[in-house]
Amino acid sequence: MNSFPFHDDNISQFIDHRSLDVRSDINHGLQMHSSLVRRLSQEKELEGHQGCVNAVSWNSSGSLLISGSDDTRINIWSYSGHKLLHSVETGHTANIFCTKFVPETSDDLVVSGAGDAEVRLFHLSRLGDGGQEESAINPSALFQCHTRRVKKLAVEAGNPHVVWSASEDGTLRQHDLREGASCPPIGSAHQECRNILLDLRCGAKKSLSDTPKQTLALKSFDISSTRPHLLVVGGSDAFARLYDRRMLPPLSSSMKKLSPPPCVNYFCPMHLSDRGSSSLHLTHVAFSPDGDEVLLNYCGEHVYLMDLNPSSGSAMRYTSEDAMKLMSLNPILNGVDLKSSVSRVFPNGFPRKRNIVSGLDKCRKLVQIAEKSLKEGTNCYYAIEACNEVLDGHGHEIGSMLMHECLCLRASLLLKRNWKNDAHMAIRDCQRARKIDSSSFRAFHCISKALSQLRKHKEALDFAIAAEALAPSNSEIGRTVESIRQELAAVSAESEKNKSDDPRSEREDSDYDEELELDFQTSTSGDEVHDTEADVVHQSINLRIPGKDESAISADHSNGSFGSPTSQNDGKTYQPEVVIDMKQRYVGHCNVGTDIKQASFLGQRGDYVASGSDDGRWFIWEKRTGRLIKVLVGDEAVVNCVQCHPFDCAIATSGIDNTIKIWTPSASVPSIVAGGAAGPETADVLDVMESNQRRLCRNRESVLPFELLERFRMHEFTEGTLHPFECTQS
Repeated sequence: MNSFPFHDDNISQFIDHRSLDVRSDINHGLQMHSSLVRRLSQEKELEGHQGCVNAVSWNSSGSLLISGSDDTRINIWSYSGHKLLHSVETGHTANIFCTKFVPETSDDLVVSGAGDAEVRLFHLSRLGDGGQEESAINPSALFQCHTRRVKKLAVEAGNPHVVWSASEDGTLRQHDLREGASCPPIGSAHQECRNILLDLRCGAKKSLSDTPKQTLALKSFDISSTRPHLLVVGGSDAFARLYDRRMLPPLSSSMKKLSPPPCVNYFCPMHLSDRGSSSLHLTHVAFSPDGDEVLLNYCGEHVYLMDLNPSSGSAMRYTSEDAMKLMSLNPILNGVDLKSSVSRVFPNGFPRKRNIVSGLDKCRKLVQIAEKSLKEGTNCYYAIEACNEVLDGHGHEIGSMLMHECLCLRASLLLKRNWKNDAHMAIRDCQRARKIDSSSFRAFHCISKALSQLRKHKEALDFAIAAEALAPSNSEIGRTVESIRQELAAVSAESEKNKSDDPRSEREDSDYDEELELDFQTSTSGDEVHDTEADVVHQSINLRIPGKDESAISADHSNGSFGSPTSQNDGKTYQPEVVIDMKQRYVGHCNVGTDIKQASFLGQRGDYVASGSDDGRWFIWEKRTGRLIKVLVGDEAVVNCVQCHPFDCAIATSGIDNTIKIWTPSASVPSIVAGGAAGPETADVLDVMESNQRRLCRNRESVLPFELLERFRMHEFTEGTLHPFECTQS
């Protein structure tokens, strides 16, 4: 895995070349240089919470760290001394999911959001000098206008007056502290809060072609640090949405359930856009430091990078029709390539002949290594990384023939590895190869194999026959054609048998497994919509397999006590949106068990990407190539939060444990794995990732074990779907 160098060279060369680089942010590259990232290890474990730590965030200067926990306390930590300075008893009655320092308040004002649907603000100066002994203070502001869990807070740099909160009730609210410190009291003339910036209670959809009609339970959102009028939101469907605050309608109340406002862009990997799965959703969205990219972390899926600007070379717009054409014999994708890796922009603004020659030699050697791995059937993961280095790291240097060869090679390796969605990635590579050589036998043959893995047998047969026409003497493709025909006949026979056994079971053939939905019956008092400690699971688990044509049941909860909201859809004809496709994919971790798992950019330049995992580790990848750089053990169960220091090479992580870990480049030698407080990491990295992939694929095929139900608490559902667990109080 470390057989080829990193793109930022060694740190001594980096320092020597600073005088030749004209970029103003050149020193930012030192914060998260590869030589430092590979030396990351646990420096300190911060103890002070009595429950899972669900949120960590740095102040603007990096001198303080704030955390929120299931123990309903906010803790303030000193970065330099690694000490607990304050512990605030917030008064929340459920798990805290988000905390922030409010900017331009000298780090005195902090805000929290929790499972009790409340947003609370506190002045730390009111604690006095008693430390933890004087932790109970009244909130400076209290907002109770949300009706479901508050999952994310955001603030704007330089703005001490406004806090934004996103909730699973489908609303993103704007709290202006200059207008009041609480919601209007009951019985007042203007009882409802008019602070809804985004009303997405009719905004969710199961697929790209689906009309938005269900509540989009918001899980995450972020405000761009470079263009604060832009915000991105993610929730209970597969689509992240980019909004421009300047183009949104005036703030509204919850009395009317409005149609979702038009967004600037939708983001979703093409292969996820028409799955129609009610369980596929986002757990985290984040802007890159320069504001030009967006990072998406999916539950039961991988981490994906998106380009914010659809006119840039690596971004691609697509529609639901394009997604279907991708698997047809003659795809026409609006005249736009699937992913343009061939960039003519060089790092220093101009090419160096010597660098290009050496780069080509390196690429040819990497392709040879990958070819050998494919033939021997070994080390597919490392061979794929070699291809990634060629295509994503040197795509601007290699010629079309080498690119075609490497695309087909990577596709074959992906099919052999067969991790989740590898078949979709193989199809993308082969379609790109077809654009280089429209009569590429290898591309046609590989697509037929990929479609067979996806059980799209009819389409697979089309590509296999086309490949056979290109190479009629090839015995392998003949066997492939015969195998697909047999599979197609078996599927048809099984379908006919099912029809004759039970005519009511007739439905369209599905190329994917029907996904299991778990419906947990909970017992709560009355119609109370706030999550409380009494909301625990103590009834039966009902398992159902929804049919493809089953109509969605929308439970329109009354938001507030003023009557049911009214919808303003008024029979408008729905036009499916155009979406921006993925730029890069990051694999190896597992995001299934919790609903708050983050994915973060590391460093001021965001050259690296990190995410927590359900196996108690957290992963770091090179953003450009998707290459895995580091795996660290950060928790005994699950790592949820990963937050990089604003300026130093230091990272704070937290999860199911009651502690926060601080990571710095303190290891004596670089490595790809690192242990934590529990001891050194001894597991093989590839074994770890293979295990995580099995978890991802098994997620919707097995009933959750009783031990997991005992350890975690189930919270309220939205639209009848299963929400992953949050950690319960200890």
